[in-house]
Amino acid sequence: MIVLRTAMVLAAGLGTRMRPMTETLPKPLIEINGRTLLDHAIDRLALVGVERVVVNVHYKAAMVAAQLARRDHPRIEISHETELLDTGGGVARALPLLDDTFFVVNSDVFWLDGKERALQRLAAAFDPERMDAMLLLQRTVTAVGYEGTGDYLVDASGNPHRRGEREVAPCLFAGLQVLHRRAFAGISDPVFSLVRLFDRAEGAGRLHAIVHDGEWYHIGTPQGLAATRERLASDHLER
Repeated sequence: MIVLRTAMVLAAGLGTRMRPMTETLPKPLIEINGRTLLDHAIDRLALVGVERVVVNVHYKAAMVAAQLARRDHPRIEISHETELLDTGGGVARALPLLDDTFFVVNSDVFWLDGKERALQRLAAAFDPERMDAMLLLQRTVTAVGYEGTGDYLVDASGNPHRRGEREVAPCLFAGLQVLHRRAFAGISDPVFSLVRLFDRAEGAGRLHAIVHDGEWYHIGTPQGLAATRERLASDHLER
């Protein structure tokens, strides 16, 4: 298994769907069980051996930077975006700070690992000779706080296929991935979505995925946050 030493956490978004909370607090600093979503993500990266984490900031950047300054491990690099570059553009801008192969984690998801750590499963499944991207997928029926129509169908060989416009897919993209820098080759646009890379890798047979075997929570809306807190509180009481 390859050991990934660098990662990026996406934390630049405006969090518009979380208003009014995000009018005063950037979404990555929302707390679950007394710890920010941003810190939860970085904690999990540190547990699997990541030594340097790049965090992109834009909205209420000073607040996010102040929170990051409280950490002494792993090493944090901040990528300031004067304009929002979307997910793909944000990672592309940070490529000089990342190794050839690296993790990318969204800051608006929270997950509990199954038998193995999800990030370790991703790294173990990633073959840089055959793959440009490895996604963690989550079954929509067990996703807490999610109300969409899914993102991917998975064929018998375990290969993901993004759903068509009118299709409903059984799995959603869980916001955790391993990427190789060559996935960005030839893209000069400063602003673009990572989905563009996924589609290109899928077309080349170089997009792969595994399905999460633990719990997964979407914190994209106030309803999702409330559902997450309620579920975690009930789980704690049951234990």
